[in-house]
Amino acid sequence: MTTAKKPAARSAAKRDRVRAHLLDIIERSGPGTGLAAERDLAAELGVSRPTVRAAVEDLARSGLLVRRHGQGTFTAPHKITQEMTGTTTNALAVPPAEGEWTSHVVDFATVAAGPTRAARLALAPDQEIVRVTRLRHVDGAPVSIERLEIPAAAVPGLGPADMEAGNFYHLLRDRYGIQVMDAVQTLEPTVANPDQADLLDCPVFAPLLQVTRTTRDTTGRTVEFAHSVYRGDRYRITSKLRFDADSG
Repeated sequence: MTTAKKPAARSAAKRDRVRAHLLDIIERSGPGTGLAAERDLAAELGVSRPTVRAAVEDLARSGLLVRRHGQGTFTAPHKITQEMTGTTTNALAVPPAEGEWTSHVVDFATVAAGPTRAARLALAPDQEIVRVTRLRHVDGAPVSIERLEIPAAAVPGLGPADMEAGNFYHLLRDRYGIQVMDAVQTLEPTVANPDQADLLDCPVFAPLLQVTRTTRDTTGRTVEFAHSVYRGDRYRITSKLRFDADSG
Protein backbone atom coordinates (compact mmCIF):
# COMPACT_ATOMS: atom_id res chain seq x y z
CA MET A 1 0.00 0.00 0.00
CA THR A 2 1.47 3.38 -1.00
CA THR A 3 1.17 6.52 1.05
CA ALA A 4 0.29 9.79 -0.67
CA LYS A 5 2.91 12.48 -0.48
CA LYS A 6 2.25 15.28 1.96
CA PRO A 7 1.57 18.74 0.44
CA ALA A 8 4.96 20.09 1.59
CA ALA A 9 6.76 17.16 -0.03
CA ARG A 10 4.82 17.60 -3.28
CA SER A 11 5.64 21.32 -3.28
CA ALA A 12 9.36 20.62 -2.73
CA ALA A 13 9.36 18.04 -5.52
CA LYS A 14 7.78 20.52 -7.94
CA ARG A 15 10.26 23.23 -6.96
CA ASP A 16 13.16 20.79 -7.49
CA ARG A 17 11.78 19.90 -10.92
CA VAL A 18 11.59 23.58 -11.87
CA ARG A 19 15.10 24.17 -10.54
CA ALA A 20 16.45 21.24 -12.58
CA HIS A 21 14.73 22.60 -15.69
CA LEU A 22 16.22 26.07 -15.13
CA LEU A 23 19.68 24.65 -14.48
CA ASP A 24 19.44 22.79 -17.79
CA ILE A 25 18.58 26.07 -19.54
CA ILE A 26 21.53 27.80 -17.86
CA GLU A 27 23.86 24.98 -18.92
CA ARG A 28 22.71 25.05 -22.55
CA SER A 29 22.39 28.82 -22.97
CA GLY A 30 25.01 31.52 -23.30
CA PRO A 31 25.52 34.29 -20.72
CA GLY A 32 22.77 36.92 -20.69
CA THR A 33 20.11 34.70 -22.28
CA GLY A 34 16.56 35.74 -21.42
CA LEU A 35 14.21 33.23 -19.80
CA ALA A 36 10.56 32.77 -20.66
CA ALA A 37 8.07 34.64 -18.48
CA GLU A 38 7.11 32.97 -15.20
CA ARG A 39 3.55 32.31 -16.37
CA ASP A 40 4.85 30.56 -19.50
CA LEU A 41 7.30 28.45 -17.51
CA ALA A 42 4.53 27.55 -15.07
CA ALA A 43 2.25 26.45 -17.92
CA GLU A 44 5.03 24.47 -19.61
CA LEU A 45 5.99 22.62 -16.43
CA GLY A 46 2.48 22.23 -14.98
CA VAL A 47 3.24 24.08 -11.74
CA SER A 48 2.09 27.29 -10.12
CA ARG A 49 3.73 30.67 -10.72
CA PRO A 50 4.80 30.93 -7.03
CA THR A 51 6.66 27.63 -7.45
CA VAL A 52 8.49 28.99 -10.50
CA ARG A 53 9.18 32.27 -8.71
CA ALA A 54 10.68 30.49 -5.69
CA ALA A 55 13.06 28.49 -7.91
CA VAL A 56 14.07 31.59 -9.88
CA GLU A 57 14.74 33.58 -6.72
CA ASP A 58 16.85 30.74 -5.32
CA LEU A 59 19.02 30.64 -8.45
CA ALA A 60 19.24 34.46 -8.49
CA ARG A 61 20.58 34.41 -4.92
CA SER A 62 23.16 31.88 -6.09
CA GLY A 63 24.28 34.22 -8.88
CA LEU A 64 23.18 31.90 -11.70
CA LEU A 65 20.27 34.09 -12.79
CA VAL A 66 19.85 37.86 -12.89
CA ARG A 67 16.48 39.58 -12.48
CA ARG A 68 16.18 42.99 -14.15
CA HIS A 69 13.23 45.14 -13.21
CA GLY A 70 10.94 45.69 -16.17
CA GLN A 71 13.04 43.46 -18.45
CA GLY A 72 12.79 39.91 -17.13
CA THR A 73 15.12 37.18 -15.92
CA PHE A 74 18.41 36.31 -17.61
CA THR A 75 21.19 33.80 -17.25
CA ALA A 76 24.17 35.38 -15.48
CA PRO A 77 26.61 37.29 -17.69
CA HIS A 78 30.12 36.08 -18.42
CA LYS A 79 32.46 36.31 -15.42
CA ILE A 80 35.70 38.25 -15.75
CA THR A 81 38.54 36.03 -14.58
CA GLN A 82 41.59 37.27 -12.65
CA GLU A 83 44.23 34.56 -12.48
CA MET A 84 46.84 34.50 -9.73
CA THR A 85 49.85 32.24 -10.12
CA GLY A 86 52.58 31.20 -7.69
CA THR A 87 56.14 32.46 -7.97
CA THR A 88 59.47 31.23 -6.64
CA THR A 89 59.10 33.61 -3.66
CA ASN A 90 55.81 31.95 -2.61
CA ALA A 91 53.94 35.14 -3.45
CA LEU A 92 51.27 35.34 -6.13
CA ALA A 93 51.85 37.06 -9.44
CA VAL A 94 48.89 39.11 -10.70
CA PRO A 95 48.61 39.28 -14.49
CA PRO A 96 46.02 41.68 -15.96
CA ALA A 97 42.39 40.57 -15.73
CA GLU A 98 40.59 39.84 -18.97
CA GLY A 99 38.39 42.38 -20.72
CA GLU A 100 38.68 46.11 -21.40
CA TRP A 101 38.75 47.98 -18.07
CA THR A 102 37.74 51.64 -17.81
CA SER A 103 37.17 53.86 -14.79
CA HIS A 104 34.88 56.71 -13.74
CA VAL A 105 35.86 58.79 -10.70
CA VAL A 106 32.96 59.17 -8.26
CA ASP A 107 34.86 61.09 -5.56
CA PHE A 108 38.33 62.67 -5.39
CA ALA A 109 39.69 64.61 -2.41
CA THR A 110 42.88 65.47 -0.54
CA VAL A 111 42.38 65.24 3.23
CA ALA A 112 44.33 64.79 6.43
CA ALA A 113 45.01 61.10 7.02
CA GLY A 114 43.67 60.95 10.56
CA PRO A 115 44.65 58.19 13.01
CA THR A 116 43.18 55.14 11.24
CA ARG A 117 44.37 55.91 7.72
CA ALA A 118 47.73 57.13 9.03
CA ALA A 119 48.30 53.76 10.69
CA ARG A 120 47.46 51.93 7.46
CA LEU A 121 49.82 54.05 5.37
CA ALA A 122 52.60 54.54 7.97
CA LEU A 123 52.03 58.32 8.07
CA ALA A 124 51.55 60.96 10.75
CA PRO A 125 47.84 61.73 11.33
CA ASP A 126 48.22 65.30 10.06
CA GLN A 127 49.85 64.26 6.79
CA GLU A 128 47.63 64.43 3.73
CA ILE A 129 46.34 61.57 1.61
CA VAL A 130 44.59 61.48 -1.74
CA ARG A 131 41.29 59.63 -1.37
CA VAL A 132 39.73 58.32 -4.59
CA THR A 133 36.53 56.41 -5.24
CA ARG A 134 36.08 55.13 -8.75
CA LEU A 135 33.58 52.92 -10.52
CA ARG A 136 35.28 50.38 -12.75
CA HIS A 137 33.70 48.96 -15.89
CA VAL A 138 34.66 45.93 -17.96
CA ASP A 139 33.59 46.05 -21.60
CA GLY A 140 31.21 48.87 -20.68
CA ALA A 141 29.44 47.14 -17.75
CA PRO A 142 29.93 48.16 -14.07
CA VAL A 143 31.88 45.50 -12.18
CA SER A 144 33.68 47.09 -9.24
CA ILE A 145 33.77 50.03 -6.84
CA GLU A 146 37.33 50.83 -5.81
CA ARG A 147 38.32 53.14 -2.95
CA LEU A 148 42.00 54.14 -2.86
CA GLU A 149 44.05 55.97 -0.24
CA ILE A 150 47.46 57.24 -1.39
CA PRO A 151 50.04 59.39 0.45
CA ALA A 152 49.64 62.84 -1.14
CA ALA A 153 53.37 63.57 -0.96
CA ALA A 154 54.06 60.58 -3.20
CA VAL A 155 51.78 61.77 -6.03
CA PRO A 156 51.98 65.58 -6.40
CA GLY A 157 49.71 66.92 -9.12
CA LEU A 158 47.58 63.77 -9.29
CA GLY A 159 44.08 64.63 -10.56
CA PRO A 160 40.77 62.86 -11.21
CA ALA A 161 41.48 62.51 -14.94
CA ASP A 162 44.64 60.54 -14.13
CA MET A 163 42.50 57.94 -12.36
CA GLU A 164 40.22 57.43 -15.36
CA ALA A 165 42.89 56.78 -17.99
CA GLY A 166 45.40 53.95 -18.19
CA ASN A 167 46.84 51.68 -15.52
CA PHE A 168 47.36 53.25 -12.08
CA TYR A 169 50.50 51.25 -11.30
CA HIS A 170 51.96 52.25 -14.68
CA LEU A 171 51.20 55.88 -13.78
CA LEU A 172 53.01 55.52 -10.46
CA ARG A 173 56.03 54.08 -12.26
CA ASP A 174 56.16 56.37 -15.28
CA ARG A 175 55.30 59.73 -13.66
CA TYR A 176 56.43 59.34 -10.07
CA GLY A 177 59.17 56.72 -10.27
CA ILE A 178 57.30 54.44 -7.86
CA GLN A 179 57.72 50.74 -8.61
CA VAL A 180 55.20 48.64 -6.70
CA MET A 181 56.72 45.45 -5.34
CA ASP A 182 54.29 43.51 -3.19
CA ALA A 183 50.96 43.68 -1.39
CA VAL A 184 48.99 41.99 1.34
CA GLN A 185 45.49 41.25 0.07
CA THR A 186 42.41 39.73 1.70
CA LEU A 187 39.21 38.50 0.07
CA GLU A 188 35.87 38.12 1.80
CA PRO A 189 32.25 37.63 0.72
CA THR A 190 29.77 40.42 1.37
CA VAL A 191 26.50 41.77 -0.03
CA ALA A 192 25.59 45.03 -1.75
CA ASN A 193 24.22 47.91 0.27
CA PRO A 194 21.83 50.37 -1.44
CA ASP A 195 24.60 52.79 -2.52
CA GLN A 196 26.74 50.00 -3.94
CA ALA A 197 23.77 48.40 -5.67
CA ASP A 198 22.94 51.72 -7.35
CA LEU A 199 26.47 52.16 -8.71
CA LEU A 200 26.90 48.53 -9.76
CA ASP A 201 23.40 48.19 -11.25
CA CYS A 202 22.63 45.11 -9.16
CA PRO A 203 20.01 44.26 -6.51
CA VAL A 204 20.47 45.25 -2.87
CA PHE A 205 21.98 42.25 -1.01
CA ALA A 206 23.41 40.83 -4.25
CA PRO A 207 26.62 38.85 -3.56
CA LEU A 208 29.85 40.83 -3.77
CA LEU A 209 33.51 39.93 -3.38
CA GLN A 210 35.24 42.35 -1.02
CA VAL A 211 38.98 42.88 -1.52
CA THR A 212 41.35 44.92 0.66
CA ARG A 213 44.97 45.47 -0.37
CA THR A 214 47.95 47.26 1.15
CA THR A 215 50.69 47.84 -1.44
CA ARG A 216 54.40 48.60 -0.94
CA ASP A 217 57.03 49.84 -3.35
CA THR A 218 60.59 48.58 -3.83
CA THR A 219 61.83 50.73 -0.91
CA GLY A 220 59.34 49.13 1.49
CA ARG A 221 57.15 52.26 1.64
CA THR A 222 53.37 51.81 1.76
CA VAL A 223 52.04 53.59 -1.33
CA GLU A 224 48.42 52.47 -1.47
CA PHE A 225 45.55 51.11 0.55
CA ALA A 226 42.66 49.85 -1.56
CA HIS A 227 39.19 48.64 -0.61
CA SER A 228 37.18 47.23 -3.51
CA VAL A 229 33.97 45.33 -4.03
CA TYR A 230 33.28 43.26 -7.15
CA ARG A 231 29.97 41.95 -8.42
CA GLY A 232 29.83 38.29 -7.52
CA ASP A 233 28.01 37.45 -10.75
CA ARG A 234 30.64 39.16 -12.92
CA TYR A 235 34.05 38.53 -11.36
CA ARG A 236 36.05 35.58 -10.09
CA ILE A 237 39.63 34.90 -9.04
CA THR A 238 41.39 31.65 -9.92
CA SER A 239 44.65 30.45 -8.37
CA LYS A 240 47.15 27.80 -9.33
CA LEU A 241 48.25 25.81 -6.30
CA ARG A 242 51.35 23.72 -5.71
CA PHE A 243 51.34 20.95 -3.13
CA ASP A 244 54.23 19.34 -1.28
CA ALA A 245 54.62 16.68 1.40
CA ASP A 246 53.41 19.05 4.13
CA SER A 247 50.25 20.16 2.31
CA GLY A 248 47.01 19.17 3.94
